[in-house]
Amino acid sequence: MRRLTPALALGLATLVAVPWAAQATDHRPARAAGHDSPGVRDSFGTKASYVPQQNARTYQRPPAGFVPVFTENVSRHGSRAATDSEDGDLILALWDQARGEGQLTREGREFGPKVRALLDAMSKVGYGNLSGRGKQEIEGTAVRMEQRLPGLFRQIAKDGEKIDVVSSGQGRAVDSGNLFAATLGNTDPALKPLIGPARADENLLYFHKAAGGAAYRDYIDNDQRLADTLKSLTDQPRTHRAARSVLRGLFTPAFVQRITDSEFASIGTEVDAAQAVFNLYAIAPAMSGESPGGKGWGMERYISRGDAAWFGYLSDVEDFYEKGPGFADSDITYKMADVLLDDFFKQVEAKRAGTSDLGAELRFTHAEEIIPLAALMKLPGSTAGVTAAKPYTYADNTWRGASVAPMASNIQWDVFRKGNTYLVRMLYNEKETAFKTGCHPITKGSGFYKLDELERCFDRS
Repeated sequence: MRRLTPALALGLATLVAVPWAAQATDHRPARAAGHDSPGVRDSFGTKASYVPQQNARTYQRPPAGFVPVFTENVSRHGSRAATDSEDGDLILALWDQARGEGQLTREGREFGPKVRALLDAMSKVGYGNLSGRGKQEIEGTAVRMEQRLPGLFRQIAKDGEKIDVVSSGQGRAVDSGNLFAATLGNTDPALKPLIGPARADENLLYFHKAAGGAAYRDYIDNDQRLADTLKSLTDQPRTHRAARSVLRGLFTPAFVQRITDSEFASIGTEVDAAQAVFNLYAIAPAMSGESPGGKGWGMERYISRGDAAWFGYLSDVEDFYEKGPGFADSDITYKMADVLLDDFFKQVEAKRAGTSDLGAELRFTHAEEIIPLAALMKLPGSTAGVTAAKPYTYADNTWRGASVAPMASNIQWDVFRKGNTYLVRMLYNEKETAFKTGCHPITKGSGFYKLDELERCFDRS
């Protein structure tokens, strides 16, 4: 999450009154309900670790006579270390100052060594690289893909069809693709010679940084409505109260007041410092495999459930407006994802036309691509933009980063054939998911759609 600016004038804070479902501060430690309970999980935003959303035994069976002939996906990389040490460095600078002055609380004295151990673990993994948990997530999704479609992969091996692996070209996405492919090959050794060398396609899987994202980048950098909205939603009195609440768990009241009074402005504001604590809390589960004894880092001890939920909401605010549905009168945040949706259709259409020798197309990317694609496709939770007068809040919008694009999040299309008829089933984080409103399945309540119907619904003509 981007660093919040110093406190604005009180008038700016009152531009938008935010009704939020959890305004009251809950001072219980965030650990109280467990990382995967609904409210706590939301607080991790897009740093939430991956959990498959459906038991494979409950999937609908394809209609009689239809057999799987192709599968394709796009997956975010698995859980990773933080991209840099900025948060740890910031809060440790304040912690060292407070320790030298005897201004730490009892829990504050425990905090510094834990942060240093976490930073050391992330440095060993490599900042931004897949963690042990991230590798397990990717391996798990590969194994379950093969288990869901054993007939398809047997046929791929029998017919010698190819499996294409493509990524954004960025380290953790490349590593995720290679690991997924290797796991698939280990699950069924007959597939190994059919898995092509991994390739990179920035225009397809890193489009927010490629030529097709130029207008989007201009929006992020220069759109005044976006800037004003983010300021009004993030720099509220509630944010500063939560920041002081977090810091009082680590430092004495007198030291917290000095932070609030900008005595340590060269290090960071009270909100900067609290955000650093929150960001360490949010990334810690991704690094659980590297924790002492694999028991976790205990960072949830240092932020209450209510304060974690508030900073998680602020993280979602930024992602919603910068990558997700955003403003209802604009598609600037997700229009560029059309290149990826187009590729999904092209792969299936080539299979139908008999011009493709692929049995599977496997793509690996980032939250910056998954979130816009979900908005473009109007996947669950990504259906509604907002207006300037009625901004994004948890109270009246279902978009949550932890559900839309957690680590290793994925969208998969499985293709089934009978004669000249092709059906498509979509899985979103391994849950059977209906296509957008206006797309009609073969029967009411079915998860299967004719390819012709999807082409009509998405205006492929």
